[in-house]
Amino acid sequence: MSRRDTRVPMVVKLPSDQDASGRSLGQEEIDLLTRVVRSGTLTSTKGSLVKELESRFAAMLGVRYAYACTSGTAAVHAAVAAIDPEPGEEIVTSPITDMGAITPILYQGAVPVFADVDSRTLNVTATSIGNALSDRTRAIIVTHLFGNPCDMEQILGLAEQRGIPVIEDSAQAFLARVGDRFVGTLGAVGCFSLQQGKHITAGEGGLVVTNDEKLARRIFLFINKAWGYGDPSPDHYFLALNARISELQGAVALAQLGKLKSGVAHRRAMAERLTRQLSDIEGVETPVIHPAHEHTYWRYCLRIDGSKIPGGVQDLSAALRKMEIPSAPRYIQKPAFQCEIFQKQRTFGKSRYPFNLARPAALDYSDEKFAGAFDGLEHILVLPWSERLTGEQVDYLARSLREAVERLKGGAS
Repeated sequence: MSRRDTRVPMVVKLPSDQDASGRSLGQEEIDLLTRVVRSGTLTSTKGSLVKELESRFAAMLGVRYAYACTSGTAAVHAAVAAIDPEPGEEIVTSPITDMGAITPILYQGAVPVFADVDSRTLNVTATSIGNALSDRTRAIIVTHLFGNPCDMEQILGLAEQRGIPVIEDSAQAFLARVGDRFVGTLGAVGCFSLQQGKHITAGEGGLVVTNDEKLARRIFLFINKAWGYGDPSPDHYFLALNARISELQGAVALAQLGKLKSGVAHRRAMAERLTRQLSDIEGVETPVIHPAHEHTYWRYCLRIDGSKIPGGVQDLSAALRKMEIPSAPRYIQKPAFQCEIFQKQRTFGKSRYPFNLARPAALDYSDEKFAGAFDGLEHILVLPWSERLTGEQVDYLARSLREAVERLKGGAS
């Protein structure tokens, strides 16, 4: 649109995964919820739908064990508890992730040690993990951010050399693949989230998967207060919480599971459509994906070059807001280690535990150690995405981005 053009541009409203416009909730969920309510059995210890959810999710991923729990955070917590670190041992993780994937480490008495990320994908790498390892490292947590898999071949090779288990935070990466295998099935344990905005939702909830019988046993127990349901002489075997979901959540998640494959396929098709339309815009880089990986687009992210687009991500985001397109510059405002919990070591009373057991190098959050994280956050722009986007809406998003970039380059406000 030229500066002299006084026409009011047509605004196309985009769906939001925070309400029905961007979610695939419908009659299937209502039918299963009705079935649960009419049964009168809302607890998953006596009901059947949570068990069916677990069985079907395990079959879909091709793993031996899957367990439902209250959140993605609870899923990570169960995974860490299954690994069972000694107090003061270290777990290497990403600084670009939700705090819910980090606090379980502290709750289990271990020390999070942060590995830098690739500035273009914001995923940890084998090199950055290698730089963070020590003789105290007990496990590695990788986050497949936005649905884009980490380079698991190299990471698993490094972990195998050191005899260190890998936990996959796949909360944003349902059905993402590395070769012919789904993420979450490559390491020792995989963790998924059913939170409102994920690929499928029950409002809140999580799933934990593994092929390891011993880890599966500890995961099951941790979710169930360490009570040995089904054992000849059950007891509470160790310190654990109640992290079960109800049959009501299981009903919604089970109905959603039946829509997961088609929803992921649609997300990918719409992402490919958008990528084609943005690939020639100078200063805009579309998602970088390993040729052997399959991205499943929890969100669609751009890298914006501020030297070519005046004002960079902040001004571009502001321009998109005027077109009623919400976007998130930076994704998160700061790396996890800059939050107060790490800067002031606020944990259990005034004890600082488990920070008080850490070696000094594990708590070194110097900027120069995280060049990729800071550079990546400075340039990333996260666009809204859901399984309900239409081709027309994607085309509108592409046109709006192109127009916003042109206006910024032309000096228009």
